[in-house]
Amino acid sequence: MRVFLLLLLGLAAASCGPSRHDVPNSRASTNVPAFGDTDPHEWDALSPWLYPVHGIDVSKYQGDIDWQRVRASGTSFAFIKATEGGDVADERFADNWHGAARAGVPRGAYHYYYFCRTAAEQADWFISHVPADRGALPAVLDMEWTHKSRTCTKRPAPETVRAEMEVYLERVARHYGKRPIVYTTVDFYHENDLGRMRGTDFWLRSVAGHPSAIYPNQKWAFWQYTGTGVVPGIAGNTDINVFAGTRPQWSQWLAANAR
Repeated sequence: MRVFLLLLLGLAAASCGPSRHDVPNSRASTNVPAFGDTDPHEWDALSPWLYPVHGIDVSKYQGDIDWQRVRASGTSFAFIKATEGGDVADERFADNWHGAARAGVPRGAYHYYYFCRTAAEQADWFISHVPADRGALPAVLDMEWTHKSRTCTKRPAPETVRAEMEVYLERVARHYGKRPIVYTTVDFYHENDLGRMRGTDFWLRSVAGHPSAIYPNQKWAFWQYTGTGVVPGIAGNTDINVFAGTRPQWSQWLAANAR
């Protein structure tokens, strides 16, 4: 059994991060945040609790957030919704952006992409709302199908999707001096062959399996493992994520990407 577990952990380590990260050992896995889950998945050996660095992503739907309690619960980072498309801004972005900073929670901003606006328009919309803070985490581009939208249900060809993403990523990178992270879902990733995109840090959603099984051979920096999390300081469900390595590797990643 021990040999089998070590082989599984080796597989996870090989699939992690923008550079290779080690899966934390069992001693580290006991040091987890004070989070809960209203609809928990029954994880196998490769569970989120192997990773000691957990964080959240939030938007206006989380309401008023007590960022001091959030930090005290063990939250190591937060991604905060800023904009979507070319004409929507999250009305709680400023409060969350400054609240997280005051509480000492490393934070970055994200943009939800719509295919009914050009990539350049959307990049400029994001830039107009998010301060250029050198100490912030890199920006995030949230790529998923907008199937619930009443006004934008376009599904461009994969080569068009990737080309538009590159326009957005390059424009935002020029402004902030950091290439954005790409968040995506299982269907969007595979249908658009996002594994072709080089030099990209991925934040992958996978709520029913380790990314090594759901996104084979794809390195990743962050993994969103639940959308039904419970975090002290936030009312209602919250998305929870892990970073792809150990605490020392997290410190190294912050030093390289949040300065």
